[in-house]
This record gives sequence, C-alpha cells and structure tokens, in this order.
Amino acid sequence: MDVLANYLICQANSNASSTIETNTTAKFVASTTDKSFAYFSLCLMTIIPIVVGSFRSVKHHKKQQESTEKPETMSTKDAAMFPFIASIVLLSIYVVFKLFSKEHVNFLLTLYFFALGIFALTHVLSPILNRLVTSSFVQHYSFQFTQGTEKDRNSLIDFEFTTIDVVSLIASTLFGCWYLWKKHWIANNVLGLAFSINGIELLHLNTILNGCILLGGLFFYDIFWVFGTDVMVTVAKSFEAPIKLVFPQDFLINGVFGSHFFMLGLGDIVVPGIFISLLLRYDVSLKRRVNLYFIVGVIAYIIGLMTTGFILAKFNHAQPALLYLVPSCVLSPLAVAFAKGDLKTMFAYQDHPEEKKEETTAADKKDK
Repeated sequence: MDVLANYLICQANSNASSTIETNTTAKFVASTTDKSFAYFSLCLMTIIPIVVGSFRSVKHHKKQQESTEKPETMSTKDAAMFPFIASIVLLSIYVVFKLFSKEHVNFLLTLYFFALGIFALTHVLSPILNRLVTSSFVQHYSFQFTQGTEKDRNSLIDFEFTTIDVVSLIASTLFGCWYLWKKHWIANNVLGLAFSINGIELLHLNTILNGCILLGGLFFYDIFWVFGTDVMVTVAKSFEAPIKLVFPQDFLINGVFGSHFFMLGLGDIVVPGIFISLLLRYDVSLKRRVNLYFIVGVIAYIIGLMTTGFILAKFNHAQPALLYLVPSCVLSPLAVAFAKGDLKTMFAYQDHPEEKKEETTAADKKDK
C-alpha cells in the first residue's frame, strides 16, 4: 500500500471529520459577528499548514532526489482505490463506536494520537529551533544497533540526532501531556496543525493526473458518507482526537475558554494540501519568477472553504467540505494552465520520473 494510504489510514481516517459543522447540542446561539469571526479564524488556520507544508515538501522532494533511496509514489490504481479503502476504514470505526464504549475507544485513540502527535510536533519544531540556535550549541549523536561480529556486521538500526532534536522531543512531550490533561482546543489545534504540515510535506502525489483521480474519488466519497448516511457525522462527533481543527463561536465572549465550536477535519486540509504542494513543485520545475499555480491553488482553496461556510450558514447542516474544495482546487489551476498553454507540461510533470525501461530490441542487439 502506498504512503498516502498508510498515512491517512494510520491517522484513523482524518476524513472522519471532513465536515464543517456547528456544535448545535448546546443552547448557545452565536451572533453573525461571532460566527463570522470564528469561521474566518478557522479558515486562516487552515492556510498555515498548506503554505508551510508545501514549501517544506519542496525541500523534502529535493532531498529525495539527492538520495539513493527509491521513494514511494502513488500509482493511478492506488489513487482510484483510495476512496474505497477510506470507506472501509470509516465504516469500521463507526461499527467500533457502536459496539464498544465510546469512553474506552477514545481512551485508546487518545494514547495513540498522543504518541503520534509528539513525533509530528517534534518534526515541525526541530527545523525552527535549528534556525534560532547557533551551530556551536548543536551536538550530533548517532545510535546504532548491529548484528554479527566485527568482520561480518549487519546494521539493523542507524539513527542520527542532535541536541536540537532532543530539546524538541522534550518540549513536544510536555505539550502532549498538556493535551492529555486539559484536552484544550488550542492544544488540539497545535497537534492538528503538526499532523497537517507533516502530511503535506511528506505525502507526494507524483503526477497531476493521480491527484485529479484521488480528489475526484474523495469528492464522491465525502458526498455519500455525509449526505447518504449518518456515518461521517457520527464518527466525527464521537472521535475525541486531534484529527480536526476547531475554533469557538463564543470566542469574543469567553475567549480561549469558549466551548461551542466550528470544526474542520484534517482530511479537508491534507488532501487538497498535497495537491497544492504538487502545484508548487511543478512551479519550481518551471523556474519562473512567480509560483503561479501554487498561488491559484491557495486562492481556490480559500474560495472553496468560504463557499462551504456560506452553504453551512444558509442550511445549518453539516457539509462535506470536499464537495466545494475539490472542484475549486482542481479546476482553477487546470483552467489557468489551459489559458497559458501549460496544460501539456503540467500533466507530463512527475515528481519522481519512472526509470525508462531498456528498449533494446533484437535489431539493436544485432547492430552491436
């Protein structure tokens, strides 16, 4: 299974929260100003991991090209199968919540995401601290675990780290403990942003075609599970883990202690985000002054998200965000590429070009 499927499935299906909705169980009624401020703040937060993750993906892509390791890429078949895999995972989580105590299930999920969150936050924090600390402070270490004798030694583990990595890990662990203790929405969002940045940075679609297939499949996946059944919304409300960003509608009244939230699933950030990051890497390959398609992708994402909010406010019903995000994020860059004559090169672009098969014919052999 490809990296993308592994990541999203291991995250217990981030798309389980892929609806934007209001907390309607309480008696609190937010004013238009309260709702507008909360939704604008939520939208602003989603741009951070997309922009940061996209530029980090460029650096990660460059490292992959320089390394001798063969990167995992998503095939067309993987992209087409992913919505079906995600559906199975989503339905499985739904059944688990129906059969077992929600408190016990969420306890296990909290521990799981606590561990994942520490490493995700460490990965985001380390490069930031590296820029702030002088090189004289940084010490390099190596942890090796080998098998065999000196003459015939096989390295099983060879892990290198620095003092910055250790400091980042300690800080991330303390932050994770605060999340476990308080379950505060700010802690939830910080971990959610870390997951999103890591996902967008590390998950590469490889080609625009595969991106279109993936987003197209998830477009129908989101519509079916939100409008066709109660599965998506039920799981999203039951799932107490940092797989969604939230912002209190009563923030202007209660500040950081607000408790009536708008929410957006990480799947609605990561999935369009990895497509937008691919557009940025395509822009980089063109070596132009302006990253045109990346800018178009980000603007299209904002428009799609605002459209979702408008529909939500009008109908007061949970909305599948990908219903509005996918057409906006996919069609806008393609339309610009068609107008500029870049459509052919856009679809020909590959992050990691497949090695050309040796086309040595019998005639060639004879010539030799």
